[in-house]
Amino acid sequence: MKTAQPSPLALARWLFVVAAMVVAIVVVGGITRLTESGVSITEWKPVAGTLPPLTQGEWQAEFDAYRQTPQYVLVNGPAGMTLATYKFIFFWEWVHRLLARTIGMVFALPLAWFWVKGRIPAGYKPRLLALLALGALQGAVGWWMVKSGIVHDVKVSHFRLATHLLVALTTLAGLVWTALDLRALHRGEPRAHLSGFAALALVMLVAQLFYGALLAGLRAGTSAGGGWFNWDAWPLMQGSLYPAGVDWALGAAHALLSDPFLVHFVHRWWAWAVVAVLVVLARKVRQTARAASIAIHSAFGTQVLLGIATVWSGVAIWLAVLHQLTGALLLVATTWGAHALGRKN
Repeated sequence: MKTAQPSPLALARWLFVVAAMVVAIVVVGGITRLTESGVSITEWKPVAGTLPPLTQGEWQAEFDAYRQTPQYVLVNGPAGMTLATYKFIFFWEWVHRLLARTIGMVFALPLAWFWVKGRIPAGYKPRLLALLALGALQGAVGWWMVKSGIVHDVKVSHFRLATHLLVALTTLAGLVWTALDLRALHRGEPRAHLSGFAALALVMLVAQLFYGALLAGLRAGTSAGGGWFNWDAWPLMQGSLYPAGVDWALGAAHALLSDPFLVHFVHRWWAWAVVAVLVVLARKVRQTARAASIAIHSAFGTQVLLGIATVWSGVAIWLAVLHQLTGALLLVATTWGAHALGRKN
């Protein structure tokens, strides 16, 4: 009987497809946040929730459940939200959840097939199971996040939102790294290892993405001011380098993580420390992985420009979404560069 042969290249291509879908859900998640759609669906129904309401009665039942949330009672109700308006925010949250379910199936079903057929190379099963577990954790964290906006506040907890985003981005980096390892295996090359400098670059970037999530959750994008080419909003904040209004009364930890002015200030200036490290990373790999080097430079350059434009625009939704998309792509590029450096050393 012929023994099944591992298929590292097929596995790599499959993981790249899943990674692209994770980037897509990060974008949809950004739209969901910016349109205040996150708590529009008040129950988690993994199977029954796949279909949207199909009758007027079902729509009314969903709307009635949403009308019990603090967001409706304190904000959207007094603003005169109608069922038609509710359907718009419901749509984005439903798409977000449907895409999450689709990603789960696109990962789990091929994984089972590769496993049963003996196509997974030695040593990769634990890693693939860990990625599957991260996907399941992401679903649980997503519902944990939504619950904070259904019960406690008019918006979801910015800490839970940041956790939700970071689990997604950790999964994305893991998918890309594993796919690159499998592609290297197909070429007869060894796995990469994570060098100290690459780990530093990734940690600094993750800290920046974490602060970006806090900023989004706190609705702090406009705390610096706004107006196109208004230097008082960028590079200054409210006309000064350090913004007025930072509240230290509850301690430094609270201010650093929950004060909208200080979170915005840290996010915009930590970015330059990240850029400096990414420039060095790109230079380190430009001889052996020129495409990765170009991708890193292109991603962080675009990200900085989009960040500035988002502030000047007063957080226009399309710019903010592009900013979040490019953040995910920057993580992909940095992971690529870190992998290339790990193969070089």
